[in-house]
Amino acid sequence: MAELHEAIVIGTGFGGAINACRLSKKWPRGVLVLERGKRYELGAFPRTPHDMARNFWNPAFEKRDRPKAVARIRQHGLFDVRNYKKIDVVLGAGLGGGSLIYANVFLEPPDDVFGGRWPQSCRKVQLLPYYRVCKEVLGARPIPPMQGRRHIVRTELFKEAARRMARESRLVDINVFFGNDFDNPLPPGVQATNRYGALQTSCTYCGECDVGCNYQAKNTLDLNYLYRAENKYGAEIRTEQLVDRMVPVDRNGQDDPDASGEFGYRVYYRDLTRGGAELSAHANRVVVSAGSLGSTELLLRCRDVFATLPRIGRSLGRGFSANGDFLGFVGGTRMPADPNYGPVITQAIDFNLFKDFTADHAFILEDASYPVFGAWFAEGAKPGFFHLDSVWRFLRHLIARLRGDTMGSIGYAFHDLLGGDISYHTCVLLCMGVDKSNGTMTLRDGWLDLDWPQQDSEPLYRAILEVGERFRRETDGAFFFAAPNWWWPFRKNVGVHALGGCILSDDPATGVTSATPATFGQVHGYRNLYVADGAIVPNAVGANPSATISALSEMVAHGITGIEPAADL
Repeated sequence: MAELHEAIVIGTGFGGAINACRLSKKWPRGVLVLERGKRYELGAFPRTPHDMARNFWNPAFEKRDRPKAVARIRQHGLFDVRNYKKIDVVLGAGLGGGSLIYANVFLEPPDDVFGGRWPQSCRKVQLLPYYRVCKEVLGARPIPPMQGRRHIVRTELFKEAARRMARESRLVDINVFFGNDFDNPLPPGVQATNRYGALQTSCTYCGECDVGCNYQAKNTLDLNYLYRAENKYGAEIRTEQLVDRMVPVDRNGQDDPDASGEFGYRVYYRDLTRGGAELSAHANRVVVSAGSLGSTELLLRCRDVFATLPRIGRSLGRGFSANGDFLGFVGGTRMPADPNYGPVITQAIDFNLFKDFTADHAFILEDASYPVFGAWFAEGAKPGFFHLDSVWRFLRHLIARLRGDTMGSIGYAFHDLLGGDISYHTCVLLCMGVDKSNGTMTLRDGWLDLDWPQQDSEPLYRAILEVGERFRRETDGAFFFAAPNWWWPFRKNVGVHALGGCILSDDPATGVTSATPATFGQVHGYRNLYVADGAIVPNAVGANPSATISALSEMVAHGITGIEPAADL
């Protein structure tokens, strides 16, 4: 006989962590959580070149296209990088899911994005109570006043660039620990237990948010929702367990693909700590929270490969969005940028998303930082002749004499860029926007494939490129360039905010999961089978999507448990 649980939660990103906590409160010691990745304790994230190279996800049995450097090593690391025809996607694998490597921003999208595909039951006004709860649990707040060690020069640079472009800039709320008292933040590096009992460190401004915080200064999900689920309500969390398939059972607990889920499900999974040995567990209900790609692929395989969930409709896999992700750089700015200091993101500049919404050109531009070891790499990669400072000083003064101050500024920028400190005068432009959300996920040889009609979202990308060039001019930068993935002949997007595939709908013909409040997130055609993660988001939200995924997941949990969510967990 397989183990019997009240609920099994698959995945520990925002959807899985929230449902693990809420369902285990309803059924203490009755929830099993299965996570494919590892558990990362304080100081456990790799930093050396050797360990970083072995920190990617590439199991031997998966047949996927990955970067060559990743594909040559079989490993179960943090970063899951997948290559598709017009887009590459980066996912997180670990206890806490994407929260381990995201940039912490909690940003509610504007009302304008909740049209079209969004059912009436989950528009912005219905989600507001859930946004409020999530924001409090995740400790979202702007950076403390920039004094002393907390001074971040790139924040000032971006605010000044916004002013010159006549655009609105604001500090964003970020899920970062500065102490439990918002009005009296702890000094950087001071440790304290958070309101849920987990040990954290007041942010050290190291810029390493996106590669895993070794100080536990990020309010990642293993330090709040998951921590409470495990330590207060007795949820059993098993890491390095990869789910293969689910099958409904009959009243006798036997596998029955013709059943509709009224008697629960058996979940089959691989124990990666034991060479992939197959195990199974039985639960009265299952919440699938493996992310947009993971949840969609799991349901596709159950329907089309294993034939265990044959009732799922043809809408499965449709509506993929990369949330308009686009990355660019401006180098050689006159004013210092210092992108190696501070939380990864501190502010956002609005371009027709929150004000004067324009569907084809709606996006935000956020500042970004990267770890110091990235700066050392950039400096070490410079050719030796770029260090001939005397040559650059001569050319700078010569240009200034011949062409005046403007050209002198350009010469100065090139001097700093090529002869001096590259990173200190480089701005990272991180953009998100409203793309067409019309990608399609299918199976190819039994594994997920993604068709991304990039050309349909070209107006958005062109608008972003134009703003990048203008940002360069307003900051006296030497040049602007998009990330190398966009260069010819690659011309690919890179997505870190995958959405869609199991979208919410009132009608099974137009979506995969129910938008009816009592069965919110439940898969059409089945009982007691839910999806709670980015897969259910109907279209791009433009803003960083973790807040919206969290709010929707709280709504799913509310429907399952009947318990009004509160921040005290």
